[in-house]
Amino acid sequence: MSVGTVELILANEEATMDLGRRLAAILPAEGLVAFLHGDLGAGKTTFARAFLQALGVGERVKSPTYSLVEGYDIDERRAFHLDLYRIADPGELEWLGLDSLAEPGSIVLVEWPERGAGALPPVDLALSFRHDGMGRAVRMEPRSPAGVRLVAALAPPPSSHG
Repeated sequence: MSVGTVELILANEEATMDLGRRLAAILPAEGLVAFLHGDLGAGKTTFARAFLQALGVGERVKSPTYSLVEGYDIDERRAFHLDLYRIADPGELEWLGLDSLAEPGSIVLVEWPERGAGALPPVDLALSFRHDGMGRAVRMEPRSPAGVRLVAALAPPPSSHG
């Protein structure tokens, strides 16, 4: 069975954080590039913070809104959290030295990835967060074989109602 796009309802902030922790628990050894889409306040940074903390980042995980990129050492791997909200043109990313984002095993989370089009590594998993009543919803779209495996593992089991 092939896995396509899956949507999850995230009832509250804790559910958003739980999704980040669940993804961290099944992170592939080859690394991950995840694009985080969504309006301001939709849960992108909350998800990223929980994900990075679950991977073992001991320091405070701060939003890279002003620094544009925050890097973390996790065991033998590097993790990067980018927030491209303030980027007007992908050419502005050249001075950031993003070559290391493509290193094998790197973990890359990118908020507002559409603002870095063409300057970012290929994406494995696109997560689109949106407001849903009092909570949030996220649409998970795999974009690589690793993304397909992750979505399959994170998706709820099919309903057995008949």
